Amino acid sequence: MKLASLRDGGRDGTLVVVNSGLTHCVRVPDIAGTLQAAIEDWSLAAPALEQIYQALDTGNAARAESFDPKGCASPLPRAYQFADGSAYVNHVELVRKARGAEMPPSFWTDPLMYQGLSDAFLGPSDDIAVADESWGIDFEAEVAVIVDDVPMGVSPDAAGGHIKLLMLVNDVSLRNLIPPELAKGFGFFHGKPASAFSPVAVAPETLGAAWDGARLHGPLLSSVNGAIVGRPDAGTDMTFDFPALIAHAAKTRRLSAGTIIGSGTVSNRDRAAGASCLAELRVLETLDTGEARTPFLKFGDTVRIEMQDAAGRSIFGAIDQTVVRYDIGEVK
Repeated sequence: MKLASLRDGGRDGTLVVVNSGLTHCVRVPDIAGTLQAAIEDWSLAAPALEQIYQALDTGNAARAESFDPKGCASPLPRAYQFADGSAYVNHVELVRKARGAEMPPSFWTDPLMYQGLSDAFLGPSDDIAVADESWGIDFEAEVAVIVDDVPMGVSPDAAGGHIKLLMLVNDVSLRNLIPPELAKGFGFFHGKPASAFSPVAVAPETLGAAWDGARLHGPLLSSVNGAIVGRPDAGTDMTFDFPALIAHAAKTRRLSAGTIIGSGTVSNRDRAAGASCLAELRVLETLDTGEARTPFLKFGDTVRIEMQDAAGRSIFGAIDQTVVRYDIGEVK
């Protein structure tokens, strides 16, 4: 089952079921008007949505219409909570090395996680608006899950059963704002503006062998201005799987239905896989040649993030964004 949110339904979008080929969709107001409403009543909504998905894929769905990813908001245009982890510790180690920070041994046993902006996500085709190029504009290609209600103190063994949907993320980062912000000892804020998510969220059972119940397997493709930056496998070198991340997030609190848990930047130890962000690519360049050659993003640059199945078909649709200047002087 694949689900999306069209922009024509107010702040929370209009829920649609999308076929496997991402070409057609069906609005489902009689089941749930929004994805948030569906997640909150998932035991009843999911079977009905799945039935429509099957009908779409066999050409028997009534009221089917063309599906255009550019007309989509993120699957959840806003969420009650977005907790982003850093499950690929190889990435953490490299990026910390770049800013001269040591790697505590506990990072291999206790996940990193921060509270991300969640009141208004970017759509998969929305511009990345930033006021100043000198802030070090970067993308981060990630995987995320949407959960139903998760009890406080859930075990990792039980946490996996709360995963209802998966999607891709561009966790936009402003690299040059992060070090002084973290030096204050109070976490990210300015350095982490709005993230964007893939056009479509996909149910775990629809992913087949690519989903093992804890990790999504397959190359995550990232490109800037059409040039591939990386294609690391999302199931490889993931130190903390999604059940572990969910259990970590729920250690001291309940997670409400619709909470998003991010994997952090996908990263493989194999350098041939490239990188899922420019910060890591610049570290690899420095290690290889003594200097970073690739600049951070500039106004006019385009970023594309996508995952394909074995037949080369897009699974989640593509995050395809352009970096633009945000003129603070025009704000009233």
